[in-house]
Amino acid sequence: MPHLITTLGPIGEGELGMILPHEHVFVDLRTWDQPGYGVADADDVVRLMRPEIERARSAGVTAIVEPGAVGVGRRADILLAVSRATGFPLVAPSGVYREPWLPPWVNTSEEADLTSWMMHELNDQIEDTGVQAGWIKVGSTDNGMTPAEAKVLRAASAASIATGATIGSHTIRGEVARAQLDLIEEVGASPERFVWIHAHQEPDIAIHHELGKRGCWIEYDGIGEPGSDARFVDLIQRGLDADLGDCLLLSHDRGWFDPAQPGGGVPKPYTYLSEVFLPLLADAGIDDETIDRLTRHNPFVAFAR
Repeated sequence: MPHLITTLGPIGEGELGMILPHEHVFVDLRTWDQPGYGVADADDVVRLMRPEIERARSAGVTAIVEPGAVGVGRRADILLAVSRATGFPLVAPSGVYREPWLPPWVNTSEEADLTSWMMHELNDQIEDTGVQAGWIKVGSTDNGMTPAEAKVLRAASAASIATGATIGSHTIRGEVARAQLDLIEEVGASPERFVWIHAHQEPDIAIHHELGKRGCWIEYDGIGEPGSDARFVDLIQRGLDADLGDCLLLSHDRGWFDPAQPGGGVPKPYTYLSEVFLPLLADAGIDDETIDRLTRHNPFVAFAR
């Protein structure tokens, strides 16, 4: 039976309500060679992020998929501390971001070694934290995959085949997402285990629908950006009209504690979708059953193993 693999253990669909498939708790967008990169005290992160988690819970959110992979300051120990302090499940990633955030060891590693590393995190734990990774996060530069990024994606595909874990990729341009999906299929992985993250940033909606019909997940994760509500309502309506309601994912890409900012910065709440945007979908004629599918069932199916 499929379960979401979380910081609080595996959770079945019947135990969950709304799931946000792309929100950050802790991220450092500096590169690995910057002083203080990824450094923070877990208590400070808990202090800043606990109120945001509680607000999300009050708004009906029951789990968050955290996409902060290696390369953007991944700290599974901090995710665990926040999760335990709040009793709230987070889904932590294996995998590594894109250039120029790739640490040197990724560039020098063989593809098979990267696959083994991901499989260890997916089957056992991340480092020595006791946190089992629930999925694989990768990325691509906007003009196309570099050789190192393609190596990471091939390694992720092999790990996905072996474990059933989903691969999600930070990918801005549709033609790059198409190339990634081509590579995934060429090595025998399933399009249904691939999430095109930030798909809304591709203006050609035909590419959204093309890749959705090939089986991958189309993630619209900028909900709450100023002035964007009408566009996101339109994207969702057009996806539903194209019979792609089973492959759409909705989120904010919000948060987070940033160790580069004094005191971790000022996080953005995870509640816009619940409090503002879903009523707009209802006003547009999208029924409760469909909204439940988009916000609960789809993200569970996308990330469960």
